[in-house]
Amino acid sequence: MAFVDEATIYAASGKGGDGVIRWLRTKESARGGPSGGDGGTGGDVVLVGMRDLSALARYRYEKKFHGENGEAGKSELKHGRNGADAVLTVPVGTVARVVETGEEYEITKEDERIVVFRGGRGGLGNARFRSSTNQNPFQQTVGKAGKGGTIELTLKIIADAGLIGLPNAGKSSLLNALTRAKSKVGAYPFTTLGPSLGEYYGRVIADIPGLIEGASSGRGLGIQFLKHVERTGILLHLVSAEQDDPFAAYREVRKEIAVLMPPDYNRFPNNFSQ
Repeated sequence: MAFVDEATIYAASGKGGDGVIRWLRTKESARGGPSGGDGGTGGDVVLVGMRDLSALARYRYEKKFHGENGEAGKSELKHGRNGADAVLTVPVGTVARVVETGEEYEITKEDERIVVFRGGRGGLGNARFRSSTNQNPFQQTVGKAGKGGTIELTLKIIADAGLIGLPNAGKSSLLNALTRAKSKVGAYPFTTLGPSLGEYYGRVIADIPGLIEGASSGRGLGIQFLKHVERTGILLHLVSAEQDDPFAAYREVRKEIAVLMPPDYNRFPNNFSQ
């Protein structure tokens, strides 16, 4: 299954509702004591983790999300309704970065909820300002503005096994043979332009696009997809016997992976690039 692994969106939390000036109405007086309620809190912007690795595809077309504004307060000390949250569902393994501040949030498990932007607080109604020296206050406050910004969503897939190798090493063919994946197969480099996934007896296998020398420095497609290797349980390195120098092809990929994964990374031996 092919999927979108990067997206950029704009999201903002809702404004808090305004507090209001209201008065109790009684038989004796049309304006009794203050009874203005507080405004509701604006809706948050919330990330929620899910198992669906294709969840980021939604953000190719939907680009703006807003939490609902809080409702204004009401009479009889009634609180305004809180605004609904803007819920951003993302695959487990997604890192969200707020461009304006550099803050990062990571979803690591299903149903995990992380608030990126808090909704604005509701304003205070005039009942809040009643005191011994001011029994009939004509005071209230407006709700606080929400917060927002540009969010970069990046998925680093979490797979049980990842297929790595040079272009045309046979990774897509192996994935298709082991699973029901329909990864594109061709006799030319970079047939696979994006990671593909398949399931083998309950285990997820990822076909990582082919790496070339210098991929970790930006050459070819490697820099775009090397990030997926970080969270893969096992790396299955495929080398084509049709290569002029299979051992050189083997070392080339090992070297690129070693740049991304430091020698002290506990899943790989210190001589990983050798």
